[in-house]
Amino acid sequence: MHMRHSSSRFGLGIDAGGTQTRWALASADGVIVAEGHVGGLTALQMESETGRAAVHASFTALCAAVLAAGRPDAVCAGLTGFGGDSVKLAHWLATLLAIAPDAVSVRNDIEIACLDTFAPGHGYLVYAGTGSIAAWVDEHGQFHRAGGRGVLLDDGGGGYWIAREALRSIWRREDETPGAWRESPLAQAVFAHVGGSDWAHSRQFMYGQDRGTIGRLALAVAASVEADPEARRILLDAGLELARLANAMVRRYGMRPVVLAGRAAELHPLLAQSMRAELLAGVPLQQKTVRPHHAAARIAAQARHFPFHRPDTTYE
Repeated sequence: MHMRHSSSRFGLGIDAGGTQTRWALASADGVIVAEGHVGGLTALQMESETGRAAVHASFTALCAAVLAAGRPDAVCAGLTGFGGDSVKLAHWLATLLAIAPDAVSVRNDIEIACLDTFAPGHGYLVYAGTGSIAAWVDEHGQFHRAGGRGVLLDDGGGGYWIAREALRSIWRREDETPGAWRESPLAQAVFAHVGGSDWAHSRQFMYGQDRGTIGRLALAVAASVEADPEARRILLDAGLELARLANAMVRRYGMRPVVLAGRAAELHPLLAQSMRAELLAGVPLQQKTVRPHHAAARIAAQARHFPFHRPDTTYE
């Protein structure tokens, strides 16, 4: 956290995901002057009273930290699961920060990540975090995507998918050969992460935890790659899933470079290697660490010069 700034004008950028919600303050010239994070959240939580209370609590903690560094004049917030209904979210942020509601723009998190990666029209982003999605902002500022349907339906190659594949593989083997986990480095690492080797621990983990917590189990899978062929297979398959997303965009909109980003994509080099091998011929691939909260902060700092638009699609 940087020192408090009270005399400058700032834009606040927020990047909210299932695992973590990051924020940054940018000055008018685009310099990041402060940043921090609170717990994860998703716009899908707005569907229930309990979820709305959790989102408001996270916003309250975030805004308190922001105001300790400086008061923003505009906000650009990107939320996973955002489908276009921003009224309540914008009102909460405006109230907590004591700024005008029309100074707050809420959009989906992946659009902001795209703008942090390419100028409009120039390339596709494949993002693998807890979930997965491919996205493109065209030269007219329109947002397009493939995948990102949510972890219950798909999101192949993301952290949640990797975790689910690992547990599925382990328990299918246990069905056939009880106790086989003792000979499996993958199973040993996974069971250590979830808290025990009996089914009750796996069941509570998968059905009692939030999606971000489940997604972090992918770390145990990646740590087992050198010792267990099944862990290697899962990460290779994850790369194939991510390539499928990129190829869908290329087939629909034409040949452009692809950037792979997201914490799941950084779990192990196998993901990018597998993805590269499966891409359509001639498609350039680069891996990059994106900082959407920085991009959002700079967008907010220049809000008068940047035409916001809101997508009409819902995804997680």
